[in-house]
Amino acid sequence: MKHYFIVNPAAGKASSVDRLLTEIGQYTDRYDIEIHVTEAPLDATEFVKKTCSENPDTELRFYACGGDGTLSEVVNGVVGFSNASVSCYPCGSGDDFVKYYGGREHFLDIEALLTAKDDPIDVLSINDSVYSINIINFGFDTKVCKTMIKVRRKKIIGGKRSYVTGVVTALITAMKNKCRVSADGELLNPKGKILLCTLANGSYVGGSFYCAPRSVNNDGLIDVALFRPLSRFTFVKLLPVYTKGKHLDDPRFKKYFEYRRVKTVHITAPEGFSLTVDGEILDGTDFTVSVLPKALRFAVPAGCSLIGGRSGETLSTDQN
Repeated sequence: MKHYFIVNPAAGKASSVDRLLTEIGQYTDRYDIEIHVTEAPLDATEFVKKTCSENPDTELRFYACGGDGTLSEVVNGVVGFSNASVSCYPCGSGDDFVKYYGGREHFLDIEALLTAKDDPIDVLSINDSVYSINIINFGFDTKVCKTMIKVRRKKIIGGKRSYVTGVVTALITAMKNKCRVSADGELLNPKGKILLCTLANGSYVGGSFYCAPRSVNNDGLIDVALFRPLSRFTFVKLLPVYTKGKHLDDPRFKKYFEYRRVKTVHITAPEGFSLTVDGEILDGTDFTVSVLPKALRFAVPAGCSLIGGRSGETLSTDQN
């Protein structure tokens, strides 16, 4: 197997990147390793696609060394290539996807990554052109994301506090968002407004928000949670419950949201609308989101513990 470490130098401090490169270098005598340091947005996607295309008969694995944005770029390069798998060295501000497997700790062991076993998982497809491994959200959450992008490098309100800063901003400007959302043909919001909507393959968003506690990332279904507009007071009161992932079982939430598990979601919206796809902004007015069952092999180090709908499941020890 050929191993490619895709390093995003913008995802962490320069000293951290230097340490990572030094650590990876310790394994080059035992494994076939190449390091690619990205230079611009979408560089990772382009590099991965080119590498896969040029090596169709070689088993490849790509490690996204950065945050969820870097992982998203790598995933968008790998989808469609059966000879390639993905894993990650999570060193971003949120690292939400790996929380599905119990958190980042096991993914920070380079040798554990190199010997990790593949877990075939679903991928969400947006208009058959953009892919999500974790969460697609819109409405309130997109305003949060746009704010995070602006403040992530700032002191006090940035870094790991970026999501909270985004929430405060969205509370002022994004409590009612115009769009129509249909899940497997069922219109979920006939009045054409939402607070927010989450389409989940993973379970966490924003660094600590357990938004999809029942999500199963290999069941061929999308977990859909649509929240209708509500008052700021009610939002603030219920937010701690949502943060802990208790909202699906709390009776106070029933009148505010619709929850479905479906194969396809269709979203129509006015000009100026955006989706947030694994933390990245995608603009448009008409989106079809579908699930691609087990379209990606995600390499999971030994010792990881599954959460949510797959809690207690033992991953296969067979290497694909």
